[in-house]
Amino acid sequence: MTISKKILAMIEKSSWIRKMFEEGGRLKALHGNDNVFDFSLGNPNLEPPKAFKDALQKVASDDHKGLHAYMPNTGYPHVRKQVASFISKEQGETVNEKHVIMTCGAAGALNVIFKTILDPGDEVISPVPHFVEYHSYADNHGGVLKTVKTCSDFSLDVAEIEKAITPKTKAVLINTPNNPTGQVYSEDNLVQLGKLLEEKSNAYKTTIYLVSDEPYRKIIFDNISVPGIFRCYKESIVATSYSKDISIPGERIGFLAVNPLAGHADKLIDGMALANRILGFVNAPALMQRVIAMVQGLSVDVLQYKHKRDLFVNGLRDCGYDIEKPAGAFYLFPKSPIPDDVKFVQALQEELILVVPGSGFGGPGHFRIAYCVDDAIIEKSLPGFKRVLEELR
Repeated sequence: MTISKKILAMIEKSSWIRKMFEEGGRLKALHGNDNVFDFSLGNPNLEPPKAFKDALQKVASDDHKGLHAYMPNTGYPHVRKQVASFISKEQGETVNEKHVIMTCGAAGALNVIFKTILDPGDEVISPVPHFVEYHSYADNHGGVLKTVKTCSDFSLDVAEIEKAITPKTKAVLINTPNNPTGQVYSEDNLVQLGKLLEEKSNAYKTTIYLVSDEPYRKIIFDNISVPGIFRCYKESIVATSYSKDISIPGERIGFLAVNPLAGHADKLIDGMALANRILGFVNAPALMQRVIAMVQGLSVDVLQYKHKRDLFVNGLRDCGYDIEKPAGAFYLFPKSPIPDDVKFVQALQEELILVVPGSGFGGPGHFRIAYCVDDAIIEKSLPGFKRVLEELR
């Protein structure tokens, strides 16, 4: 065998998102880009803000020596200071730059976190539906991901989380605003979860961390706010990126921040700095770090995503679909009109519409739509959505 059995098995189970994205490429080659309605991948269609491009040009034209050399594994001190200042406002707690590590996106941050806190066989609990790669991120570092159901509106079901906690539980991993549902967990929900984790940590004489994956934090609608988890539970860690809020997913830049009130905050940072290096990231990209320092708080025009959300939700409801209006991110997670969401997604492909089965996210009976596309694609797809619904009924 040329590759490991484990990777071979993972290839066989490869992500539905990527499968649909690749199918989109094949269909576009056959039918033309304008005739395929690809809602498979959360690849932002809005261009980065002008302020980001201006900062990029300024940083790229700087001719000081050593600008492309190694820096501390945790990132440039002045960048971490700027990030810490901004996240202090978001979290409502004073965060020092020593509690921030610049990472290769949120995925890099999560892998650094799990490398640091997990021993073989340790468990990570994650509510479903959730991002499809979480299983791999835990498994990468010897951990086991355990999933728990959420409530009917996809809010946290703390009672289900309590049932799943064991002496091996090392972390609860949440994603808010959520991919794929767009749900934003309320402060009451998070405070309740924090109290549970504190009780269980004391009972098992261990530390159970709350890890919050937040790349969609700035993409929220209808005057909803995303609570800061540092106020809800002291043993907490944020992982995030700039991929979605300023539309630079290809640049792989993000950060992690440890709650300064965490019992072993300094040890966590030391461990994560080491993990950043030995996982092969070494450090986050130097150029992007310097750019990010200049654009803290910047985001794309979120009102454009709100318009797309409303356009799509209203259109699908008119067609007869059962769909909730999400509070954030740029995804819809409607109910499949038939129990078999994979079969339904395959029926949509006949109309050249590409979406992802909810089963891939641990949410069977639903399907995910990434609506970060041009308005025209949304509008032109609606007749196909309606035809498939009518045919299946």
